[in-house]
Amino acid sequence: MFDGKNILITGGTGSFGKKCVKMLLEQYKPNKVIVYSRDELKQFEMQQDFNSSVMRYFIGDVRDAPRLSKAMRGVDFVIHAAALKQVPAAEYNPMECIKTNIHGAANVIDGALENGVEKVIALSTDKAANPINLYGATKLASDKLFIAANNIAGGHKTVFSVVRYGNVVGSRGSVVPFFKKLVDQGAAELPVTDPQMTRFWLTLRAGVEFVLKAFCRMQGGEIFVPKIPSVRITDIVQAIAPNLPITIIGVRPGEKLHEIMCPVDDSHLTLEFDDHYIIQPAIRFYGMDMDYHKNRLGETGQPVAKGFEYNSGSNPHFLSVEDLKTHSYLLG
Repeated sequence: MFDGKNILITGGTGSFGKKCVKMLLEQYKPNKVIVYSRDELKQFEMQQDFNSSVMRYFIGDVRDAPRLSKAMRGVDFVIHAAALKQVPAAEYNPMECIKTNIHGAANVIDGALENGVEKVIALSTDKAANPINLYGATKLASDKLFIAANNIAGGHKTVFSVVRYGNVVGSRGSVVPFFKKLVDQGAAELPVTDPQMTRFWLTLRAGVEFVLKAFCRMQGGEIFVPKIPSVRITDIVQAIAPNLPITIIGVRPGEKLHEIMCPVDDSHLTLEFDDHYIIQPAIRFYGMDMDYHKNRLGETGQPVAKGFEYNSGSNPHFLSVEDLKTHSYLLG
């Protein structure tokens, strides 16, 4: 699907972007892969690893609508990965989070429509479902913008969908590299917010694969949610440093004990497929009569039970300490 195509990744120097570029170059023959981000040093460092003739590096911020629109000229597919993601930072700097995560999302939509982009997928987060923190609230707003963009498109060919998933193993700012750094520094104990805390968990490769497959599955307006395992924070500690005691530091501002990816209030919109769920749009798109029970790959889904909720605490699939010790789950 990506052979001969031009693909732009916002926030392309992040953990997702680098893995996505690597997999696109390994598995396909794209015409151009455009990394759009605001940090020149990260782009310089990335160029040392990815210097194929198809690579393009654009300095720019998703807050800058004219620059973003120029970067999308001739682009077929957009993956919107740029975001301010740190929960405590968002609580202390709310307007900055809003400018990037909400206004930036609107700029991506406008740029895609102006340039006739074929398909856009925006990356979301489990924190967007029933959000209690500003980061989650901005990502929920972003999700709503991308879904409604299918209505805004009018006669344009552009279609928009969202991929929502949980914590990515080894991504910047996540708990695994944080714990490993403390261990390497000789820490006598590891800080744990709450021993009951659980999170959805997947490797970076699995996350990228799911996003790339969503381009093949999407009709426009869906929120794709992968079926992935959960982890207990205490099991992560046992896998990384079984001999170190833990100290309970309390839940941080805006943090939940368990995360949700399919809220109970959306159960009437949720369809279950073999390896994923989709949340259908709550609104009808003018001139578009879509049946989301069957996707573009011919896979069929069934409605979930009324009151269904996909919650990391009640997820039937938990990783054990031994599972977490495997290379893929600790390194992504």
